[in-house]
Amino acid sequence: SCITRLSTSTTATVASPPHHNAMSIKGPTPQEHEGSALRIGIVHARWNASIIEPLVKGAKDKLLGCGVKESNIVIQSVPGSWELPIAVQRLFAASQVQSSTSGAGSAGDLLASSTTDLTSLSASADGASGGPFDAIIAIGVLIKGETMHFEYIADAAVHGLMRVQLDTGVPVILGILTVLNDEQAKARAGLTPGGHNHGDDWGLAAVELGVKRKAWASGKIE
Repeated sequence: SCITRLSTSTTATVASPPHHNAMSIKGPTPQEHEGSALRIGIVHARWNASIIEPLVKGAKDKLLGCGVKESNIVIQSVPGSWELPIAVQRLFAASQVQSSTSGAGSAGDLLASSTTDLTSLSASADGASGGPFDAIIAIGVLIKGETMHFEYIADAAVHGLMRVQLDTGVPVILGILTVLNDEQAKARAGLTPGGHNHGDDWGLAAVELGVKRKAWASGKIE
């Protein structure tokens, strides 16, 4: 099992100087969830790879820590955050196709996307699930520049991901960092002293929502 807990930055920054206090109360209250029955997707952008990679690792490590089988974690990549909504939508559709027709295609076939850690959608002898995803994490990093491009991409991607989860009924965890500079991005990927890897939080959120979605789908309300 795993426990969704306050981020490590919470206790570390309570007594910090005022300019650090913005992070001192962030983080969900603890809950315990067990993810061995879940299948989770991760779709990440490839822009700002030095920040993306630790975020993806943080999310995956938390999934594994919560009992999700490595064979049930599918990782795909797309060029940038703009492409995340369509990729998440089609990845979920691919998993639905597979659940109704055994051995139907792979995530790579249906997404036509390269990845740094491609795991086939096809069920295998090592216990990989062939069912639809229980949750999908969308990870991207947007760093503000001198033009309005940042605002346009952030707004469209966030609203697109919300639309996907409401239209499909699968939880989509918002893992897009929208930051003003490189240092803010590094801190939120756990790459600076006192920073916190937000990928950890996204992995925990995916397990919690995946477990709850399964329960709600079967009429269980606790």
